[in-house]
Amino acid sequence: MPEVTVTRTDVSEARERLATARFLIVDIELPEEAPEEAPADADADVGGAGDADGEALARQLGLEADDLDWFGRKDEPARADFLGKKAGFVMPVVHDDQVAYIHALVTEQFLVTVHRGQAGLASNISAQLRHERPPDVVAVLFLLLQEALATFRRAAVQDLLLAEELEDEMFEQRRPEQVYRLSKLRRRSALLHHSLLPYLQAVDEVFTRRMLNPKFPEERQRLAQEFQNAARLVLTDIESLQDASRRAYASYSSLAAGEQNGVINRLAIVSTIFLPLTFLSGFFGMNFTYLTDELESRVVFWLLAVGLQVAVLCGAFYVLHRTRIWRRLRDEDQGPDED
Repeated sequence: MPEVTVTRTDVSEARERLATARFLIVDIELPEEAPEEAPADADADVGGAGDADGEALARQLGLEADDLDWFGRKDEPARADFLGKKAGFVMPVVHDDQVAYIHALVTEQFLVTVHRGQAGLASNISAQLRHERPPDVVAVLFLLLQEALATFRRAAVQDLLLAEELEDEMFEQRRPEQVYRLSKLRRRSALLHHSLLPYLQAVDEVFTRRMLNPKFPEERQRLAQEFQNAARLVLTDIESLQDASRRAYASYSSLAAGEQNGVINRLAIVSTIFLPLTFLSGFFGMNFTYLTDELESRVVFWLLAVGLQVAVLCGAFYVLHRTRIWRRLRDEDQGPDED
């Protein structure tokens, strides 16, 4: 591999180099909001270009555009295709908590990538090229594929740690904002899985078909197998994030249900104590003839108005003691660490 040099240039010079160079990597950055102008410049690090459809962008770079209508097109889904002497990919990457897509076109002589806005891979790939020094452009492509997978792995592991920390916080003190944070983690895990799985299925189908070809070089078979193994590990990390977010959400629901049960038990105690007293107060407050004419003695008043209620309270406390509701409430208030 020759020495790696990073040069910023325009589209016309990039086209000349694509036509003559034997080892060239071109990275084109399109604006996120597409203007009407034609592409402005492209470079081996990160350049700028206006919006155009795939065929127009390919023609400006001097590429055969008959089967490149997807190249550089906005909102293009993930794909992996072998197009004769070249291969095309639309790969998802995670950048600034968002999923972006990089379009890649590779031949034996060059690798062209297109993305909208900062995709965050150009500097990483440049550093890896200087250290690993891949022997050909196809090996550079596999570096790019691996780095795209690494962005998903880093995002999944980071969110997995956040989910575990959030679950620990819930057991210490449950707060309403934790539900919102859990919902964001669940949505993010679903986004990572939904973005990566179709791409990996397309790539796995193409690589498997190519590896069945006896003419496929052994070194590239090794690179493809390493990518497939790494892809399975990344999917496992994302699935672990999904499981952790579901588990944390279930833990939050269990804690909330436990607190609601405690409130219901306290209401049951209050009802057990005051419902008989309310009944007695209401009963003896009625203007029946017997109550107003016959029960005039002070002794009868104390026996019925006070003694009967004291007896009811004692019975209520005895029932609560026998059902052990007091002990359950005390254990819930103390928690497992105070037992």
